Amino acid sequence: MASLSMKPPHTLTMLFAAFVLIVSIASFGECQTPTAPPPPCSSYSSCDTCVPHAKCLWCFATNNCTDYPVTWLFPPASVCKLADARWGVCWLNFEALVITLGVLGGVIVLAIVSCCCYCCCCKSSHSRLDREDEQYARRREESRQRSEERKTDRKARHDEIRRKYGLMGDPDHPYSKFENE
Repeated sequence: MASLSMKPPHTLTMLFAAFVLIVSIASFGECQTPTAPPPPCSSYSSCDTCVPHAKCLWCFATNNCTDYPVTWLFPPASVCKLADARWGVCWLNFEALVITLGVLGGVIVLAIVSCCCYCCCCKSSHSRLDREDEQYARRREESRQRSEERKTDRKARHDEIRRKYGLMGDPDHPYSKFENE
């Protein structure tokens, strides 16, 4: 049977992938429509329309919307005082927002540090308890061995005394018949 193409199958796959890539790039360029730039922050006239935009900052002292100074973490006093600045929501001033986030961050860091310290202390106390249990078991085993040695020594002494006085259970001993009855 004759094949549809004289080229190896992996070459056809590569050509198909290249074709799909070229078509998708060409269609991507055609589908993009230029978007209008967002209006400047100064065009917003109220706090409710200004603060939803992350790049805008509302100042109650001057009642205007300004660009958030991205070069600074906190807006400088020349732009607006922290107590009068609103960013994100109108009901929370920037000063309270910064204090709240600082406290929450501190609490989270403190919780993480205390959890780490607790885990380290518990681990060391567990290892200490394990060491104490091991020492206790070793002492108990040594005590048991000493007890066995004493018992063996005592039995050897008693056997020696029995042999000395002839109480070992010899069958030709005159009293052995009384022990068996």
